[in-house]
Amino acid sequence: MAVIHKTTLTPTKVELLTSWLPGRPWYRGSGTPELERTGGFRLDDPAGEVGIEFMVVTDRSTPEPTAYLVPLTYRDAPLAGAEDGLIGTTEHGVLGKRWVYDGCHDPVLTTELLALIGGTAQAMAQSITDTPDHEVTRSHTGEPLPSAAHTPAPVDDADGTDLPAPHGTVLHVHRVLRPVPGPEVPGRPEGAVGHVATGWSGPDGTRLRAVFMELRTA
Repeated sequence: MAVIHKTTLTPTKVELLTSWLPGRPWYRGSGTPELERTGGFRLDDPAGEVGIEFMVVTDRSTPEPTAYLVPLTYRDAPLAGAEDGLIGTTEHGVLGKRWVYDGCHDPVLTTELLALIGGTAQAMAQSITDTPDHEVTRSHTGEPLPSAAHTPAPVDDADGTDLPAPHGTVLHVHRVLRPVPGPEVPGRPEGAVGHVATGWSGPDGTRLRAVFMELRTA
């Protein structure tokens, strides 16, 4: 169970992402973003060592506000072999120095994300300890997804991030979130064999919803 500490981070997550986002191939802005944290959820690391968060940040510097999905992991030491995924370091008021990674480069996050899609992990509230997030929906059809550690090999492009997944599938992480119409969390996209979807706060206070990740055959 992840414990959510009510404390300080220096620099903050939003400050780290403000510097990091403009270098991503899927970034839609043309300069420094104006970011606000607008949603997300967490997963628990069964070993209790790595923080796992799926954060939505909305950039208000673009003509139409743009919502980005950034999977994050928080570690108490550098992750060997994941130098390209390092977003930065921050000082946690309780836990001390933390290394913050783009979670698509972290095997703990990708393993637990596949467990969520397969139905063996529970999405948890972003800011409340030991509280399930029931707005997050998931689906999977086909062969059961293995519980063995999943070593990521992420490929970024202008549309998001692709991760090779078991049984000849590819896990696509939507980095730019595209809201769907209507009040319901969307179901599995046509042609996908699995997905994760939920909502976040829109710029006018409404609740927006979209597919965050989808699992497809390669």
